[in-house]
Amino acid sequence: MASFEQLHADRLIGKLEMCDRILFKGHLTRLYWSGGFLGLMCALRVKLKEFKKFVSTTTEGIVEHAKEMAATAGRPYLYLDRPMTAKTGRTKEDYAREIAERDGISEGLVAVFSTLEPCSSFQVVGNRATHHLEVRWARRRCLFLYFYFMDREFGLMHVRLQTWFPFEMQIYVNGHEWLARQLDRLGIGYERHANAFASIDDLARAQRLCERFFHIQWHRFFDVIAHRLNVMRSVIEQAGYGGYSWSVDQAELSTDLLYRSRQTLDEVAPDLCEHAVMHTGPSDILRFLDRKMHGHFTGDLTTRLKRQDCIRIKHTMRRNAVKMYVKGSVLRIETTINNPREFKVLRRARRGREIAWRWCPMGKGVANFHRITEVSRQSNTRYLEALASAELKGEAIKHLDRLCRSTTEAGTRHSGFTVARCTPQTLANSSLLA
Repeated sequence: MASFEQLHADRLIGKLEMCDRILFKGHLTRLYWSGGFLGLMCALRVKLKEFKKFVSTTTEGIVEHAKEMAATAGRPYLYLDRPMTAKTGRTKEDYAREIAERDGISEGLVAVFSTLEPCSSFQVVGNRATHHLEVRWARRRCLFLYFYFMDREFGLMHVRLQTWFPFEMQIYVNGHEWLARQLDRLGIGYERHANAFASIDDLARAQRLCERFFHIQWHRFFDVIAHRLNVMRSVIEQAGYGGYSWSVDQAELSTDLLYRSRQTLDEVAPDLCEHAVMHTGPSDILRFLDRKMHGHFTGDLTTRLKRQDCIRIKHTMRRNAVKMYVKGSVLRIETTINNPREFKVLRRARRGREIAWRWCPMGKGVANFHRITEVSRQSNTRYLEALASAELKGEAIKHLDRLCRSTTEAGTRHSGFTVARCTPQTLANSSLLA
């Protein structure tokens, strides 16, 4: 059977596989161990009854450091008293882009936002049975800082820092932003629509650049960021509690099919959409995400169709998803990994005295980033293989629409056909098919 690209070769410019949105998380893991935070308090010689004063002081120090960074760079520090998310129609990233465009920021700090958000943190409470103070894990609200940077390599990115223990850190980067910077540096022309490339002058070289992105040494880059933004990190390291452990919290990898025009894509998109909705069952969703249907599987398998400004279909399995949607003249197939333990990674494992390479459940550690991208690319490939069997009725509908419209020849108007009343012989003999 011909591949999707072969079937659509006359409509396509080419294909581009690249990461889209990626969220990394940093945790000071030794603080999460049993007695870890209590041990840190002892190492810093802070009594539990002084807990509130101590953590308030550390929070004030982190916030003051952020304000100093903003003031030194001549950038704004803004407190957001209302949530800004995609659901509200305007995100913090949109706001940061507006500020960067307004002030002409091409590199460096753009702005620092602060806002109150729910978090998990430590709490010291009294135990009535033992009459002692204890450290417990609790949900609360605390101040978060959002640092937006226009990075030389990664374009617009942000760092989210929790100002209360355990100082969880989140770093967001976008692969297409990174690729745009690389193409600009090499002088390769491209046309961009939002977060997708409608065309690239040297598509083969662009794909080779994308392969470099999959092998970036992320932990080195993130350690520099953590040292720069969290003033408490050095204090914690000096107490013997190490630095941040980095993980991949969410990764999106997209396979973009670049069509010659939006009109060309619109001719086939409805048929692909219909096929994806009508011919994708639970076993297909599992196959896309490298699983098999069996009696021990538990969890939800869903397919959702969303039609607003464009077609968007999403298939989900245990917090992982495969999507298909249209961006300008680009048909995007995208796999989102939120739960990598559904997949396997090859690693050295010990069984008794024997050490051998085995396929083990994949964790979120940043060392598995390359394997996560491999799994996502395979998922996108399987999805495209399924779409290759879609029946394309767009051409027939276009000719049928032309038959049903009235025409004027030599000043005489001819009414269109009413297809329901026409016989196949009448349609075959029609001069309008010529």
